[in-house]
Amino acid sequence: MVCSTCLLYVLRRLKIISFTNSDPSVPSDSLFFVPFRILLRTTPLSLAYLLYMLASMESVRGVNIPMYTTLRRTTVVFTMTMEYFLAKQKHTPPIIGSVALIVFGAFVAGARDLSFDARGYAIVFVANITTAVYLATINRIGKSSGLNSFGLMWCNGLVCGPSVLFLTYIQGDLKRAMEFPYLQSPGFQAVLLFSCILAFLLNYTIFWNTILNSALTQSMCGNLKDFFTVGIGWVLFGGLPFDLLNVIGQGLGFLGSGLYAYCKIKGK
Repeated sequence: MVCSTCLLYVLRRLKIISFTNSDPSVPSDSLFFVPFRILLRTTPLSLAYLLYMLASMESVRGVNIPMYTTLRRTTVVFTMTMEYFLAKQKHTPPIIGSVALIVFGAFVAGARDLSFDARGYAIVFVANITTAVYLATINRIGKSSGLNSFGLMWCNGLVCGPSVLFLTYIQGDLKRAMEFPYLQSPGFQAVLLFSCILAFLLNYTIFWNTILNSALTQSMCGNLKDFFTVGIGWVLFGGLPFDLLNVIGQGLGFLGSGLYAYCKIKGK
């Protein structure tokens, strides 16, 4: 968050980017580059992001990587539900069918999972709910606040950064991080810097895609990404034996994502 906020500050100060849909060369009369009332309006987004981040990081510990991505595919159902309650967004039968196909594929893929952990699975589903709330909030606030993707990221960093810093301090995580033996290692610092840059690019594309399209579309893009994540997880990390049902389930999920993309392109 510090890396992202500092980068956004420099780019905005140099007038390379804008936090709104206006010309970046237009000066801002606000200390935070956006009016304080707009900053307050983005508070629900920051809260949703904190819940999403904490739940997602905790959920990946309870299950193996391939199974984690399989269970996370059910996020599309929660996202569709949140879109209906928050934005009254209704979807056509082909779209609902593609979502159903993805969820069915997820259950097929996990039908023979021998590493079942009730607590781990429960945390993953909590992460799915928080992800759906987070994406739906991005879409709603992004269209009502007048901020673009950079602006939402900026406000999110201003609110969440101090909150996370305080939380890590009182829990002792910050102290343990400072005692990390390789903290001063150039190799570790280089990897950490590149990780922060990738996180910045990932967050930007998530905000941009969700605002431009919809929360459900972003979830579908995540499913397409998971198709490759599962394969890499099998090869590099293991943890899940090869199973035909799992492969069929992954294929159904990929097919459902492709069907959704086709329906959106055709305007259905």
